[in-house]
Amino acid sequence: MKNRFRRVIAACMSGAMVFGMVQMPVEAASVDAGITAMLSESLTTGLDAGLVEEPQVPATVCGYTNLGIAQVENHLNIREGAGEEYDLVGKLPVDAGCEILSQEGEWFQIRSGKVTGYVKGEFLLTGQEAADRADEVKSIVATSVTQTLNARVEPNTDCSIWTMIAEGEELQMVEDQGEWLKVDVDGDECYVAREFVELSEQLPKAMTMTEIRYGEGISDVRVDMVQYACQFVGNRYVWGGTSLTNGVDCSGFTMRIYEKYGIYLPHSSSAQSGYGTRIDSSEAKPGDLFFYGNGGGINHVAMYIGNGQVVHASSARTGIKISNAFYRTPVCVTRLISD
Repeated sequence: MKNRFRRVIAACMSGAMVFGMVQMPVEAASVDAGITAMLSESLTTGLDAGLVEEPQVPATVCGYTNLGIAQVENHLNIREGAGEEYDLVGKLPVDAGCEILSQEGEWFQIRSGKVTGYVKGEFLLTGQEAADRADEVKSIVATSVTQTLNARVEPNTDCSIWTMIAEGEELQMVEDQGEWLKVDVDGDECYVAREFVELSEQLPKAMTMTEIRYGEGISDVRVDMVQYACQFVGNRYVWGGTSLTNGVDCSGFTMRIYEKYGIYLPHSSSAQSGYGTRIDSSEAKPGDLFFYGNGGGINHVAMYIGNGQVVHASSARTGIKISNAFYRTPVCVTRLISD
């Protein structure tokens, strides 16, 4: 009896040992898997902690897919080829945008507005820096898509027309009021109907050399006057200002330009319109003055530079710029230089 009892106990002990031996690899595998998981999690966490996510440059910024922005004090020369020996084909004002097309050493081939050419890369912001700068300097532009856009003194059709804007002209939007947009026209605010404009985010564009050239048969004085005036494009507008470099308003701009050529004008667009001889706009030559009104009288002046364009100190938002001479309906045109 005792021997049978001992055999039963022995058998039970052997089974327990076999069972324990069978279970051990499973437990070991489980422990290994747990350690592997812990190590993996630790490594992953460590790697994640060490990674700094780079900011993503938007696919397009103000219509550009590979944006460059001119980082200069005044203008960035655009040349025909990748070298300073090539002729100028245009100029990029400060903070103007461009599409970077390719790179040749230190030169970038770019396109901006109507100009394609080469600029020195050291004067361009690119990548995230360009995108960040664009956010700071971009403006919302309302482009007229009707033959004559009425700009009104109030956001309704019952009020008077402030001025009329030509098709294709761009106005800086000040405030979106739904069916009406408050816009800036040469420093004054007025309203246009939203249905007659297209809105877009824009940066300043390049100027072509054609925009600062003029036809043949123009006197040397007129040629020199236009060259002198256009060098200040991109400079600041300051109401009441008379400094071509530190800030000037519309009449201060024309006053200073004419002053250099021995003609002295008052610091008032309305008063300036009384000087010289009135001519038809179709007879205008570079150097003649275009005057614009707001329905209540003359409130803006610009200088004609040829090719249907004027240069003027427009507003605090845009500074000194080149525009279509008929971007607004001119009230009158005067001539102060005799040929």
